[in-house]
Amino acid sequence: MTAMAAQTNTVTHFIGGKSKPASGGREQDIYNPATGQVIGQLQLASEDDVNEVVAVAKKAAKSWSEVSLTKRTKILFSMREKLAARGDEIAATITTEHGKVLDDAKGEIGRALEAVEFACGIVEQLKGEYSSQIATGVDTFSVREPLGVIAGITPFNFPAMVPMWMAPLAIATGNAFILKPSERDPSASLMLAELWQEAGLPDGVFNVLQGDKLAVDGLLTHPDVDGVSFIGSTPIAKYVHETATAHGKRVQALGGAKNHAVVLPDADIDMAADLLNTAAFGAAGERCMAISVAVAVGEAADVLADKLRERANNVVVAEGTNADADMGPLITPQSKDRVERLIGEAEADGASLVTDGRNLLVKGNEEGFFVGPTVIDHVKTDMSAYKEEIFGPVLVIVRVADLDEAIRVINENPYGNGTSIFTSTGAFARKFQRAIKVGMVGVNIPIPVPVAWHSFGGWNDSLFGDLDVNGSDGVRFSTRKKVVTQRWPEPAHGSDASFSFPTHD
Repeated sequence: MTAMAAQTNTVTHFIGGKSKPASGGREQDIYNPATGQVIGQLQLASEDDVNEVVAVAKKAAKSWSEVSLTKRTKILFSMREKLAARGDEIAATITTEHGKVLDDAKGEIGRALEAVEFACGIVEQLKGEYSSQIATGVDTFSVREPLGVIAGITPFNFPAMVPMWMAPLAIATGNAFILKPSERDPSASLMLAELWQEAGLPDGVFNVLQGDKLAVDGLLTHPDVDGVSFIGSTPIAKYVHETATAHGKRVQALGGAKNHAVVLPDADIDMAADLLNTAAFGAAGERCMAISVAVAVGEAADVLADKLRERANNVVVAEGTNADADMGPLITPQSKDRVERLIGEAEADGASLVTDGRNLLVKGNEEGFFVGPTVIDHVKTDMSAYKEEIFGPVLVIVRVADLDEAIRVINENPYGNGTSIFTSTGAFARKFQRAIKVGMVGVNIPIPVPVAWHSFGGWNDSLFGDLDVNGSDGVRFSTRKKVVTQRWPEPAHGSDASFSFPTHD
């Protein structure tokens, strides 16, 4: 079955190098969110499917871990080239099932390539440490070895990038990987599986398990799954972390966000408004690093609100393949209803609607799940529009008196994923950078997503577990350290055995 057939007909598992129908008979509709039409059926995993994919991965992990780093690296380089060659095709599939505009989907592929490129240098990351002659005739060294089977549970908003943040490092370090993609846009996962196979990866090292909560719980509790990597909402991240750790697994669980951007009066307000406009409304705000709160300091507030109104009104909302589109639909009708509810609650609570994206109809796509760019001013921190992660094209403006108050507002928020400051004063930027309790910080950059060789992860309720994804943390998550202390005594010297605790003399 080709990936395109999967997109338009029935989406199944990919287990042991083959498309595999689900065994339980459960299915779920796949929608094109721009049209509101059903475009396919997703087969959902049963308990038997979970057990099968884990057994296949466990067997593959044993042999794959013995493959040389040189051979692994060759496959990674091949995967990089195949992903680049078919990037436009995968992006088009993402646009159909997710709704994000085509250029945005292509940008996702670019970030996925970056992660594969980092994994291609895995030899450098696994060099280990060595201490010679730590005692007479004794050397100590450490090596990093694979966990075994790693499961990646990934969100709908980046159906190619996030799996490729997880899988390449897991595979490069010698593990087998099971991808459980979102049920909402699952077809990209099969396309990735095809590319891994074409790149020469042995069957069973990369698998795809389609499904819902049954599949997730099966992976979290299965005794032969050694590690779980998750990105999604905070309540589910907390559940994943608690459940998987209770079953003895290593877990990295990245949760939700409420990302703030501080705009000081000395900032280039035009630049800040341009960047906040794209950071808030790109991908219809369905990014964990989207800016959803503009913290306007002092006299910057009125100017910023006016400039955001102008820019939001000029955003082109359309079906994602439209060449003029800046922003597409939300992923489901439930998402649309939720976003519109929160806009209404903000208005009822006394906030001011600078722009109102409710009840938007896109010509030719009247049944699509669209909400237009919405800017809400005079929002207070006790309003639902501030407290909840909206995950839609809504930017709220919170007004504060000075930088100290801006820092306090951000640090009192339970999330800690990303934040930014717009200023022309280095001292203000440095103060903000040091005082803020957030994992990723931008200075005159609205979405501070690090490059793949730096780790990605937040603080507070945005991350559960000790290790981020990507970069050196990704390598550490996928491996465990083994320390070897050895000596090779000459036979004539004897064993030097002693009941005393050994010392390094």
